[in-house]
This record gives sequence, C-alpha cells and structure tokens, in this order.
Amino acid sequence: MSTLPAFSSGKQRYCLHRAAARLLGVLPAALLLPALSLSATVPPALSPQEIETSGAVIGHIRIVTVNVFDLDDPADDKKLFRLANRLHILTRPAIIEQQLLFKSGDVYSEQLARETARLLRDQRYLYEASVTPTLAERGKVDLEVRTKDVWTLNPGISFDRAGGKNSASMKFEESNLLGFGKEVQLEYASDVDRASTRLGYYDPLLLGSRNRLRAGHADSSDGRQRELQFDRPFYSLDSRWSAGIGVLDWTRTDSRYDRGVAVDEFRHDEQRFGAHFGLSRGLRKGWVQRWTYGFAFERDRFAQATGELPAAVLPADRTLAYPLVGFELLEDSYEERRNENQIARTEDVYTGAFVRAMLGWSSSALGADRTATLVSLEAGRSFELAERRHTILLAATADGRIEGGTLRNAAVNADAQYYWRASDRQLFFASLTGVLTRHPDAETQLLLGGDASGLTTGAPRNPSATEPLFSGSQTSLRGYPLRYQDGTALALLTLEHRVYTDYYLFRLFHLGGAVFFDAGRTWGKGNAGGTSDGWLTDAGFGLRFASSRSSFGNVIHIDLAFPFDGDSSIDNVQFLVETKRSF
Repeated sequence: MSTLPAFSSGKQRYCLHRAAARLLGVLPAALLLPALSLSATVPPALSPQEIETSGAVIGHIRIVTVNVFDLDDPADDKKLFRLANRLHILTRPAIIEQQLLFKSGDVYSEQLARETARLLRDQRYLYEASVTPTLAERGKVDLEVRTKDVWTLNPGISFDRAGGKNSASMKFEESNLLGFGKEVQLEYASDVDRASTRLGYYDPLLLGSRNRLRAGHADSSDGRQRELQFDRPFYSLDSRWSAGIGVLDWTRTDSRYDRGVAVDEFRHDEQRFGAHFGLSRGLRKGWVQRWTYGFAFERDRFAQATGELPAAVLPADRTLAYPLVGFELLEDSYEERRNENQIARTEDVYTGAFVRAMLGWSSSALGADRTATLVSLEAGRSFELAERRHTILLAATADGRIEGGTLRNAAVNADAQYYWRASDRQLFFASLTGVLTRHPDAETQLLLGGDASGLTTGAPRNPSATEPLFSGSQTSLRGYPLRYQDGTALALLTLEHRVYTDYYLFRLFHLGGAVFFDAGRTWGKGNAGGTSDGWLTDAGFGLRFASSRSSFGNVIHIDLAFPFDGDSSIDNVQFLVETKRSF
C-alpha cells in the first residue's frame, strides 16, 4: 500500500511519484539505507548471556591500559600525579594479551570473559580489570579488555608493630618491571626472628608462556635461604594439565615461645625438593576435577644453637621421601563485590564448595629414615542467605603422618566466617577458629597472641592446589604480646563491625574503620612447656587505609587494642601498625 497522500487527480499523483523517483536517483544510497533498514546496521542491545546464546564469534579484541592516575578526571589532573604517570611504565598490552583465556575466532563465552577479568584483577600490578562486549553484529562480537595500573616501584622504608614488637624493612621492589609483569626485589628486613638481606625474582609469564619462575636468595643474621621454583600451574578452571619442580635450602635459628618471650632456641637446617604433574578434564557442568602425581623429599636437621638459650628438648632429625597423589574438586562459583575485605575495590569472592586431598607414602627404600603415611584433607563451602545479605563460609583441614599405627604431627583446623551486610558502607564480621593437635613434632608450636596465631610449621600440601579460597579471617589476639600462649589446642573468636567511608585521602587512600572484640585461649601443655591462662579477651578500634594506587600492601591497619586479662607485664594499651592483604 502507498504511503503517499491521496490526491483527487491522477495527474497530480503521477507528478509526485516522478519527483520522488528523481530525488531517489540523486541521494547517495549510503544515506538512504539507514532510513530504509535501520535494524540492519544498528544491532539491538544484547546482554552477554544473549551474545553467548547467539553463538557469536569473537572478532577484534581491543586492549586498553589505563595509567595510575586518570588525567581526564580534574581531581587527578595535578602536577604531582602527572609526574607520577610520566615516570610509571604502563603494563604492555602484549602482557595483558598473553593472559587472556580467549582469542579472535573463538566462540564468545561469558564464563571465560568473567574468569579472565578475575585472573587479571589478581595481578599485583593491576587495580581493576574488565572484559566488555562492545559490538554484536552478523554473528560477531568485539571485546574491550580494560585494565588500570597501580604504582609498582617501591623504594622506601616500611614499619610494622604487632604484639608489642616492631619490624622494619628497607627495600627496592618493582612488581611490574618495564611493564612486563616481572617482579624483582632487593630488601633488608628486621623482625623479632632475624635480620635478612634478600634478593628475589618472580616471572609469572616466562618467555611469553604460562610457565612461572621464582628464585630467591637471602643472607640472614642466623643463616641463609635459597629457593628455586619452576612450574606451569592450572592457570584457569579449564586448564588440562600442570607440572612443576622446586627446591628449598634454609638454615636458620628457630625459637620456642611462652608468654611472648623466647624460652629456648635451636639450629634448623631445612631442605625440600618436590616435583609434580597434574591432569584435569577441565571445567565440566560448573565443576573442576584435578589429579596430581608427584614426589617430595623433606629433610630436617637440628642442633643446639650457640646463643644463651639452649634447647631444653632438641627436636629429632627427620627425613621423609614419598610419592604422592592429590585430588581437587572445585566449583566454579565467584561473585564480584565491593566493600567486604577491601574498600572501594572489586573483590572476587568465592561462593562455592571445594575438596582437596593428598596421600603420600614415605619409605626407607626411597631415602627416608622412617616408614610413614602422609595425609592432608581440606574442604569448604559458602552459604548465601537473604538475597546475599548474609554470607557464611565454613572450612576445615586435617593433616599429619601415620607412623607405626600412631598419629604424628597431626592437626585439625576448623574455621567459620560470617558476613552480615548491614548497608553498602557497613558490615558485621565474625570469625571462629579452632585447632586441635596430636603428638606434634618438637619444633612445632600452636601459638596464640598479637601476631598471626596458629601452627608455626606447615603441613604436607597438594603441590598443584590453588591458593586459599576463603579470606578475611582474623587470626590474632590484638591486645596481647606476640606468641603469648602455647598449647595443644586453640580457639579464637573475633567480632568486628566495619565501616567503609567515601573519604579518599589525597586521592591515594580509601578510608575505613573498625570496632572489634577478640577472645581466645589454648589448652594443654605445648612444646615450650607453658600452661594456659584460660580465656583472654580484648577490645579496640582502628582505622583502615586501603591503597588504590600502589601494589604494595592493600590495607594499612592502625589499631588501639585494650587487653582485659593476662599477667601484669602486659601494657594496658597495645598500639598496632600492620600492612595486610585485606580489611
């Protein structure tokens, strides 16, 4: 049907049609096509899920790297910030491209886009990362990968105070060397244990591959440490294999503590070697299964130290050599949040379930000094309630050795965390941790105090397992000296109300605060010979400064803690300054 006006005269209709035909012959076709068929060139707005469902193929991938300070923002367009941007070397687009889990020509996957952004955000030299579909047309989708750099050169001095003791360091550290994502470190550090000069190097993308290289050497006041590790990890959920090899040689003086004071000390010569190979079928129906096979060698030698605190009981020498098999079951379940364990920063919170296990068998035929079965188990799950306003994280570990039918150096650890989102800027956090040990090795202590509490020695670990999935648990009794109580069992409760403000100090630090209460105690007689004082409690408050421009320590804690129990030697007020990875 014609859309032209109806004229009474046929001649008039003929003249109008003729004029329209001449006009169509004059105007370029390119100007007429949008008017005649607008939908052919302007695609409808599609969600990432709809783009994936359509089977769109990835076309052009545009990588945008943003400098530390956004000079398009008038608040950042300052002389000092402009100078910082000029001095900072941006992450090279090729380094970002090497970490993408997709390429041009692949079918678009929302899961891979989300996982890529998450893995990029996990890099120390990046503050934010996103993967955004920018166009969907004729079966193709273009992607924009946008990252924001942080300042990665750290020539300076740092200071921490916890448990009544100070630690300090002078360092030159670069975590994104020349924009290639490599880390180099030259550091002098002094703490309650030792003074050390350390040189370290870490390359997470060796020669443009997924292989990693880590090397370190440290000369200390009580010995030296050398380490070398080369591996290819399960770098994504769909990775099909991993492999690695690593060595460690560490000579030092270890001390055993009671009431925050070293009661004896001994020389410890520790040597470790490990090699492993892992296989996986990749991500299947939202779950990942991984199997790992390997071999580990662990040698510990002990001797009396030359200091003034000879060991009352010298730990026995120990050599373990064992093949191992590991298993990991992991659910693909992550959620992007803000203002939880960080301030004004995208956090990738794990909201799924996982199981990890490792079994090893040590034998004299392989160079060990004993026959033993080594076991390590770990499991955890997250629960989301009331439209994700309440989050509960539950995790447990159990590990040790079975020698002659007896458990040795065994430990069971259970941890529960609770987050209650009161508002966008307020959150209540609670953590409850319990540890139970049986026949611990003589050098091992289960400690509770003003620094990180728990076992002083690690357990056998699945060499291909990823890092801890749950974070944010408070593991210290902030009102008391470090390493204050020793025992064979431990319980620690923390209650904390967190506030996340919109203050942005000097355009460098996001400001937050916390009011907290801690309660904990140990049971039994530990390897240092001390006994428990029963329940210890404290309360306090503090400020949190979250760095938005630097890669060195995400959150600075400044706390005042007031102990309610303990002996008369404890100060009535504990002043703490610490740099941590979370709130």
